[in-house]
Amino acid sequence: MRKLDTKTIVVASHNAGKIREIAELIGPLGFSAKSAAELKFEEPDETGTTFEENAAIKALASAKASGLPALSDDSGLVIDALDGAPGVYTANWAEREDGSRDFQMAMEKVEAALADRGATRPEQRTGRFVSVLCLAWPDGHTEFFRGEVEGTVAWPPRGSQGFGYDPIFQPQGYDTTFGEMSSDEKHGWTLGQPQALSHRARAFKLFVETCLEA
Repeated sequence: MRKLDTKTIVVASHNAGKIREIAELIGPLGFSAKSAAELKFEEPDETGTTFEENAAIKALASAKASGLPALSDDSGLVIDALDGAPGVYTANWAEREDGSRDFQMAMEKVEAALADRGATRPEQRTGRFVSVLCLAWPDGHTEFFRGEVEGTVAWPPRGSQGFGYDPIFQPQGYDTTFGEMSSDEKHGWTLGQPQALSHRARAFKLFVETCLEA
């Protein structure tokens, strides 16, 4: 494992919600970071078939363009009744013909697909959010950190916090969706709690333990 010996990195993302969450996680650690969107880097085509492949594509593109280490996230909602869909295509389900993304439309697609499968009871609507962080260096070296959180798909959507599919994901053991939780509740461990809750916070916890701690 390669340790990160700089506090200056690039957040390899053009997704405003994802950039905000990663900034909230790395901020307390004293990082100076700019996003690929701020630096006006071209958004690479995510042609991978796994979260790891797509995370690497984004991180390596930003690392090579900036000459700095870059941290990317590839994440998605994996639903058992839909054979793992939308999975790595989670963002694609939200795409409109004009290239914009509409996550209300995406959530409705998920609900329609579950209805087609007759998945109406909570035990039939299980799934997980997956996040894979990739830390890449300009020389091509990469490190990966995977976090997952189990839960069920709720309907109708609840809450306006977070972004993406958060309003329909109810983590296991909770009565609220991610859309009803504050950032602090989702990140958990940043407040000194024993365990990260969200998939991204769990992946980030591994990143800190592996690449930052002595």
